[in-house]
Order: sequence, then C-alpha cells, then structure tokens
Amino acid sequence: MNPEQWTEVDRYIGSALIPADPVLDAALKASADAGLPAINVSPAQGKLLHLLTRIHGARRVLEVGTLGGYSTIWLARGMLPAGGKVVTLEVDPKHARIARTNFEHAGLAKMIEVREGRALDTLPQLATEGRGPFDLIFIDADKVRIPEYFTWALKLSRRGSVIIVDNVIRKGEVTDAQSSDPSVQGVRQLNELLAKETRVSATTIQTVGSKGYDGFTLAVVN
Repeated sequence: MNPEQWTEVDRYIGSALIPADPVLDAALKASADAGLPAINVSPAQGKLLHLLTRIHGARRVLEVGTLGGYSTIWLARGMLPAGGKVVTLEVDPKHARIARTNFEHAGLAKMIEVREGRALDTLPQLATEGRGPFDLIFIDADKVRIPEYFTWALKLSRRGSVIIVDNVIRKGEVTDAQSSDPSVQGVRQLNELLAKETRVSATTIQTVGSKGYDGFTLAVVN
C-alpha cells in the first residue's frame, strides 16, 4: 500500500457512503479560495465525528481549532434534529470569519458559537462562565499544547464525556522519544498524561487515507 492507494480508497469510501453535499463542498471551496491550509479532516473522518456525536446523543459540543468550520458542520449536524450547541475555538480571525460565513451558508449559525483567541485563554473563560460540562470535545489544534488542551477538556467534561484528539501519530514519528519535533513531543506528553490519568479510559487508532498516515485518540471520562 502507498499514499496514492490510500487516497483512492478514501475516494471510493466517499463515493459509496458519503453522498455529495453542496454545503460541505462549498465550505471546503470557501476555505481553499481564502487560502486556508488544507488540513481539515477528510470526509470520512468528518462523518465519523458526525456519527460519534449521534451515537453519544451529544447536545453540548466543544471544538478546539475551527479552521474553516468543515468539521464543525459535521459535529453540529450530528445533533439534528433535536438541536444543541457547538462552541468552537479559533485563534486566527481570518479563519473565524470564513467559518462563520460557512455556518451561515449551512443554516447552522444559531447552533454554533465561535470564540476567537488563544484556546488557553478561551478555555478558562468557558470554565469561569460555567459553560460545561460538554458531552463531546474534539481537539484539532496545535499539537505542542495538546496536553494543556486535554487538561482543560477534562475540567469541562463530565462522567461519560467523549474527548477526541486528532493527528496524534505524526506519520509514525510518535514512537521516537528523541524527536526534535515539538508536535511529536506534545503528543508523547499527552500519552504520558493519559497513562497516569485515572479519570479517563483511552485508546489511539492509526489511520491512513487522503490525509496520509496519522491517527486519533479517543477517551471517555470515567
């Protein structure tokens, strides 16, 4: 197997199981046209977030890292038709602006609140405001600080809350304890935290696809 085959399989899965969606396609196009980096989740990963939200019956969702709002739309749709609220945190004002436009176009603006600023500033604000606990939390931001993001996610969760952390395999480099990559070390620190944290049960799944070789961590608060 190679990246070309992974991408072709992703295309096949998408065509077979994920119908064409003008709203999601438009969100990706708007992000690309605005020059946002193409680091959004794949359609298959987006649908996984959607299904996990539905399975869990989540009504309060927190996302750390909005980008253009592609994954946010998947999460918000996972709460329909009953409805709920997604709070999504984004440090870049341009990204936040594009995301808000995408949410309006998707008809989901009332379900989604975009908080601008550093997540390590906005997460404490949410705690102070009593916005938790959240049923599901998706962390897809810089990996250097994910141990801190996860710690705050735990504070904003409850028993049974699901916490998902994306991009934790780093093309397999996560096994290299001597890596000079701060993102790799951030993931390793997260794993060390999880190994000691008795309040959660967690696992990590490796993935391949159009986004290359990576994976995600899934944790449930005990």
